[in-house]
Amino acid sequence: MASVNPTRTSGVTQTSWFPTADSLPTFSKLTESIAADVVVVGAGIAGLTTAYLLGREGQKVVVLEDGEIASGESGRTTAHLSFALDDRYTTLEQLFGKEGARLAADSHRSAVDTIEEIVQREKIDCDFERLNGYLYLPKDGKVKELDQELEAAHRAGLTDVQRLPDAGAQGFTTGECLVFPNQGQFHILKYLSGLAEAITRQGGQIFTNTHASEVKGGSNAGVTTTEGCEVTANAVVIATNTPFNDRVVMHTKQHPYRTYVIGARVPKGSVTTALYWDTADPYHYIRLQKVDAGPRGGQTDYDLLLVGGEDHKTGQEPNPEDHLQCLEDWTRENFPSVKSIDYRWSGQVMEPVDGLAYAGRNPLDDDNVYIITGDSGHGMTHGTLGPIIITDLILGRENPWAKLYDPGRVTVKLESIKEYVTENLNVAAEYTELLTGGDVSKVEDVAPGTGAVIGRGPLKVAVYRDPKGEVHECSAVCPHLHCIVHWNSLETSWDCPCHGSRFDAYGKLLAGPANEDLAKVE
Repeated sequence: MASVNPTRTSGVTQTSWFPTADSLPTFSKLTESIAADVVVVGAGIAGLTTAYLLGREGQKVVVLEDGEIASGESGRTTAHLSFALDDRYTTLEQLFGKEGARLAADSHRSAVDTIEEIVQREKIDCDFERLNGYLYLPKDGKVKELDQELEAAHRAGLTDVQRLPDAGAQGFTTGECLVFPNQGQFHILKYLSGLAEAITRQGGQIFTNTHASEVKGGSNAGVTTTEGCEVTANAVVIATNTPFNDRVVMHTKQHPYRTYVIGARVPKGSVTTALYWDTADPYHYIRLQKVDAGPRGGQTDYDLLLVGGEDHKTGQEPNPEDHLQCLEDWTRENFPSVKSIDYRWSGQVMEPVDGLAYAGRNPLDDDNVYIITGDSGHGMTHGTLGPIIITDLILGRENPWAKLYDPGRVTVKLESIKEYVTENLNVAAEYTELLTGGDVSKVEDVAPGTGAVIGRGPLKVAVYRDPKGEVHECSAVCPHLHCIVHWNSLETSWDCPCHGSRFDAYGKLLAGPANEDLAKVE
């Protein structure tokens, strides 16, 4: 097994995970048609966990991955393992009732338990640990928010959540806060490496650099690759952050956001190891990543403080670097022990309109095609509880959370309806760019190392001038639902502002829901 290219993820910025992990296992490309009980598309946490759980049930599983394992958003996470949910139990109770909020708490708590069980069973050395999580107020926060969330968390079954005047943390003052005991954290790449090795020990097969071009359900279910190989199966699971097999329905129910992270060097022991979140909008999320001295082990004299936030709609921010600067300024103001900023990166999350992810049968599709999506800020736990649900559905077992996370659900509550309308009006407004002239008027206006959209008669052309000055052109029309892509100067990518498809500077597909590259300019 060779080591994976650390820059081969859905962005060019470097995360803190790849340089601090041993080499990841790599696998060969699929070169012939095969059969399986279940075929899974995507080798992030959701796809690999699905394959692992089904393999333990005796199912023959094949995993197909377009890049390498963890080359999508799983490699760009901050790896919080939490059941203190982003949308708060007060909101979830309003949308899904007391029982729905209780099931949400139970499912995420069970996901953390499942990860711990897998780590212990498979003896995965991935820095897993249990720790407290603290929800605290920003400077303009209202104490009433904490009171209401405390009561809602207790009603959801989290009776050990307590109100504190301060977290009492070393190197950081929270002020009034709620403490959520028994949360968790781990090193995502070390975990996925161990998970992949466990899958192969079970007899599962993983194929990388293999692009799924077509998905079929029903009696002839399976996946066809761009090179014409077919994996026939009894069931198909799409675990690709956002589903590429559903063209419209799911993309009106969730929406793409970019989120930003910095890895700041702090002396060991200067900040209490815990998870932290504030109630700002957009909120900040914080944890420590312990750093070893190298492959032979040992400890450094510093840890990395991972701080994330500054979220915005994908493709709708002309200056993404400003968000990283705001994050750095906020971190230095709140954590005086910061010595340097070692890592800066961004990632993409799918935000469902009603606050909960989707895991189950794909709407308007055959009963044997399943999806896991809408992870929001809880990709690690959603990417674990979703596979638990789908494993039960495939094996014909009842699952207590299946209805709550059903991709076909409609949440008829005012807050959810308002969010649905607002987000889809935002998408509709982006289509007006089909009628505009573009970012610049001529190719000469595009500086080296940057990109811009140019109007050329009826065409919209995505023009990238590489650092050497050579010009590369492709269509600026996203092949998903024909929005005009925008240039992302931080990740040097073309991002669709409607549904979040992303392409590299040369137009090669990075992330769906599009499932093909930007077209060549004729």
